[in-house]
Amino acid sequence: LHGFVSNEEDLFGIKDALPSTWTYLSARAPMPVDPHGFRWFTKTPGDGEYNGETADLQRSATLLEDFVTQATAKYHTQSDRVFLVGFSQGAIMSYEVGLRKPALVRGIAALSGSVLPVLKAELKPDERLKQLAIFIGHGTLDQALPYTSATRANEVLTGLGLTPEFHGYPGMPHTISEAEVQDLKVWLEKSLN
Repeated sequence: LHGFVSNEEDLFGIKDALPSTWTYLSARAPMPVDPHGFRWFTKTPGDGEYNGETADLQRSATLLEDFVTQATAKYHTQSDRVFLVGFSQGAIMSYEVGLRKPALVRGIAALSGSVLPVLKAELKPDERLKQLAIFIGHGTLDQALPYTSATRANEVLTGLGLTPEFHGYPGMPHTISEAEVQDLKVWLEKSLN
């Protein structure tokens, strides 16, 4: 799931470095920003903690839930073999869908993302969440979503009884590095065992 002002082609190239026998799908966010860029939600105004408009988040989450359900059926797989991998707004949406509907997926990989305040406020310990594998990767010099977004997400998830695999990348800005992609590959492969 791509980030803000991007599209479904943006992250698709990382699939070449991930497990070669897997099927990869990339979805386009529903809200146009410019002729080639889209977003999953509108950021709420203000200088406080990064947050999104609730109605946008709900609409995009419903679209993604339908997409995952249809793709799971179309490719004759099971939900315990489905992973949401997102960058920035795509990572936020991976949390939104995976943590609210844990039965849909096996795991969430949040690359340079955060758990938004509205989701954080609604999460409660739930046995169904404990089956989720979670990968958090974030650069220490991220200028769009600060590194503390990742450390806070890790704290929230750990507080729910989950055991995220956390990777901080020293000196990395708001991007995805080769090291992160390699860590993601290892995590994906071991998360199916």
